[in-house]
Amino acid sequence: MNKSKIFLFTIAVAFVSLAAQCNKKGNPGNGTTPPPATPAAADLNPEVWITKADQSALLQKTDSKANVASAGYPTITIDSSKQYQTIDGFGYTLTGGSAVLINQLPADQKTALLNELFGKGDNSIGVSYIRLSIGASDLDSVVFSYNDLPTGQTDITQSKFSLQPDKTNLIPILKSIIAINPDLKIIATPWSPPVWMKDNNNSKGGSLKPEYYDSYAAYFVKYIQGMQGEGINITAITPQNEPYHPGNNPSMYMTSVMQRDFIKNSLGPAFAKNNISTKIVVYDHNLDKPLYADTIYQDAAASKYVDGAAFHLYAGDVSAMGQLHERFPDKNLYFTEQWTGSTGTFAGDLLWHVKNVIIGTVNNWSKSALEWNLANDPLYQPHTPGGCTQCKGALTINNPTVTRNVSYYIIAHASKFVPAGSRRIESSQVSGLTNVAFITPSGGKVLILLNENNAAASFNLQHGNKKALLTIPGSAVMTLRF
Repeated sequence: MNKSKIFLFTIAVAFVSLAAQCNKKGNPGNGTTPPPATPAAADLNPEVWITKADQSALLQKTDSKANVASAGYPTITIDSSKQYQTIDGFGYTLTGGSAVLINQLPADQKTALLNELFGKGDNSIGVSYIRLSIGASDLDSVVFSYNDLPTGQTDITQSKFSLQPDKTNLIPILKSIIAINPDLKIIATPWSPPVWMKDNNNSKGGSLKPEYYDSYAAYFVKYIQGMQGEGINITAITPQNEPYHPGNNPSMYMTSVMQRDFIKNSLGPAFAKNNISTKIVVYDHNLDKPLYADTIYQDAAASKYVDGAAFHLYAGDVSAMGQLHERFPDKNLYFTEQWTGSTGTFAGDLLWHVKNVIIGTVNNWSKSALEWNLANDPLYQPHTPGGCTQCKGALTINNPTVTRNVSYYIIAHASKFVPAGSRRIESSQVSGLTNVAFITPSGGKVLILLNENNAAASFNLQHGNKKALLTIPGSAVMTLRF
């Protein structure tokens, strides 16, 4: 062996010997990939529920854990020291048609469904606020009031007033719901007074005759007292559903001046005289005409009876609620109706309604957010002749099958986690990640977050000195609780 080969052999032996020594010491230079270091736990580790626009996840609790916050991502900061309005609740309108369909279910299934909707357990969505029609809405099978009379007759004293039309379905269902949630809040509104009180003597359109203002006030008093007699407390009323939409059946046209004078001269005094604590809430129509409420608020004699204003969003912009709050900060705000229709898509409705109805209204000082009808059948019935033929309920009931539709999940992402008595708290807004935050009566924190973009987005969540890195899928709504 020549000197050159001996030298190379000696070097090779030395290298092997060094490698062996490294192996004995556990040196990662041994050619084996070392086990990854266990990442530090995130300061925050919220529970997370997700609904995706493609329906691959529906109010699904995720098992993924939060990661350590990273400076490379935007931060949503929650500040529970900055608190705003108290939340009264989230829910739906329990139309007469909804009550009929639920009441037709087998007893065990009906009980289970009502517990799912209105209970507070893990398998419930915790609906805490509902809307009722005083008399028929257009989602009853027939038009009726609580004092219908033969043509030509009147009953100024409301001596013939009767809740009988609702004693078969609506009132029994309400009693079952209240047994589940005794703290349920209810706002009620008429679509039309008895036709004998109207200037066109018709359930559709027309206006309340001024000579019947006092009689109509007595009608409201009889309604509230009658429901109390059934064990049902009405939290609030509005004098008229959609007063600028007289084309529905039933319906009535009522200008802001008409409503102001009715409240000032008749309804408010009647409530005071009869010790009625039910709140009077004005308007109950679209956000394109918030000055309707201004007209009433600016009249001190009317305003003293008024708790606040209610809105829908078939026209206008949700920011109008916040602007009204700035003008009249002592008056409350409520969002009471938004429909999903038979021609809409799950994806489109989920994203738009969560952005506007849930996040938008609450960030603009609303104490409630209600979707429209709770239930319909597969043909979008029942409805009155001339009533809505496309209104899609949160549930489709084809006895005994119950299908949960997009409106169910829109409300559930709030109602399940944000009980009545919670308060909105400060949360910073990040481009593309619209959100609203709450502190619950027990001190828990809740964030409802929307990602309208198709791509997933990562973000830091910060509360106080605690942080976490989370990811929301594209086109999805996420509720976080911690």
